Amino acid sequence: MSAALWTGVLVTLAGLYIATSYGRKRQHLPLPPGPRRKPIIGNLFDLPNPNQQDWLFWLKHKSLYGPISSLSIMGQTIIIINDARLAVELMEKRSATHSSRPQQNFAELAGWKDKVLGAVTNMEQFRQTRRNLHREIGSNKSVSRFNEIQAAEVGRFLLRVLDEPDKLIPHIRKEAGAIILKIGYGYTIEPHGRDPLVDLADVAMETFGVAMLPATWAVDFFPILRYVPAWFPGAGFKKIAQSYRKKVAAFSDIPYGFVQQQVRDGCFLPSFLSNLLQDGAPKPGSEQENTVKWSAGSLYAGGADTTVSSISSFFLAMALFPKAQRKAQEELDAVIGTNRLPQYEDREQLPYINALVKEVLRWHPVVPMSLAHTSIEDDTIEGYSIPKGASILANIWEFTHDPKVYADPMAFNPDRFLASEGHLAERDPHLLVFGFGRRVCPGRNLADVNVFLTVAQSLAVFDISKPIENSKVKDVTAEFLPGVISHPAPFNVSIQPRSAAHLELIRSLEQKYPWEKSHAEDLGSVQY
Repeated sequence: MSAALWTGVLVTLAGLYIATSYGRKRQHLPLPPGPRRKPIIGNLFDLPNPNQQDWLFWLKHKSLYGPISSLSIMGQTIIIINDARLAVELMEKRSATHSSRPQQNFAELAGWKDKVLGAVTNMEQFRQTRRNLHREIGSNKSVSRFNEIQAAEVGRFLLRVLDEPDKLIPHIRKEAGAIILKIGYGYTIEPHGRDPLVDLADVAMETFGVAMLPATWAVDFFPILRYVPAWFPGAGFKKIAQSYRKKVAAFSDIPYGFVQQQVRDGCFLPSFLSNLLQDGAPKPGSEQENTVKWSAGSLYAGGADTTVSSISSFFLAMALFPKAQRKAQEELDAVIGTNRLPQYEDREQLPYINALVKEVLRWHPVVPMSLAHTSIEDDTIEGYSIPKGASILANIWEFTHDPKVYADPMAFNPDRFLASEGHLAERDPHLLVFGFGRRVCPGRNLADVNVFLTVAQSLAVFDISKPIENSKVKDVTAEFLPGVISHPAPFNVSIQPRSAAHLELIRSLEQKYPWEKSHAEDLGSVQY
């Protein structure tokens, strides 16, 4: 590193230390408690690394400091909330004050700044993107237009699982990708082999999950590190960001170019993006074009990878908790019978299935640690100061595993959501797991339908259990990977048709939902 750069680092550190020391003297109320700050750098070494489950890392603060705690790194305050009541108070009831996003330098280097809705800091773009999404998927009524698309892809998912049960997770990814790409872009995926657009979107969303990890990347606290050369020791984050940037750009540009080409050729299927382009394409490179592109990208981000996580957790839970599976199948057999598959219209008659869906969302929330909210003005809570510019992190996993709210929280028990004589239903996780206030997930209605249909129809026709190898039951453990969107670690389960009649019911879906010709070959000629 050059002498000039080192000088810049030292000047920045000294300036921030003086400014934050002065700012603390002006505060009338203390910050929430937290680990002891070191001079200048504060709590820099009290942060998780990208390979840690950050929700468990921050949970330790609850026993050490209480339900709300804080850290300070280079003058930037981080507020950790381990109590749902406080999160709702700040991020829901006071959403106008606490709904901004912090400056995340690594996410910007990786190409995610002001792209999908979760990363947007430009408030005009934020409002326009939300309007675009609300118009298409903002209510149960608007989402119901896509029920047939969802039903068809769930049916194809059942067929794939029947034929190749050992490829469960790729089938889940293909199902989720097929639904969102059809709704978002009018794109039909490869029915059997790998699809290039599904693969591209999945890789891009993996980079999102790493890039947006809150309070993790040193460059977010030391902006001057942006200018360190990639070859410099400790600057490996720059190579990571550079590789991410190309994938992020392709994720928006290729499907956008595909729809534009289909519209020009007069052969497009009506979709979310084609509706946004019905009055003509915006000027290339303009802010309007960026908003239109990433409104569709936000649809994928909010409704695909989150669904993959939930459905994966469902299959894992069914192998681990067979009593819940049997009870769900008993309800399905009694209400639906065994001659047809449950449909969305049956949902009100299936209370246990609905409870099971809630338990999937609670047992392992797809976003265990919320994306950081930022305060746009000073505030207070519980006698503590929440300074302007503070980043607020809500531990959603802890909210859904609080033993004061959920009995035996590590167990998978859908009955907790069914009221009975002498027993009140426990808190609905829908109120917590999709985010708060103005930052609530706009794709939650679409994802909820997908999860319900997949859960109900899979249970109707399949038995899910631990695998058997050499005549012995092989153990399965519930482990979950770090990331903004957290997935179960790789696992194996046995998936078998419940009976010969159920096997025929699955096979009949190939006639009801015949395989469609893919658009994959059209991507090669897309201009972007």
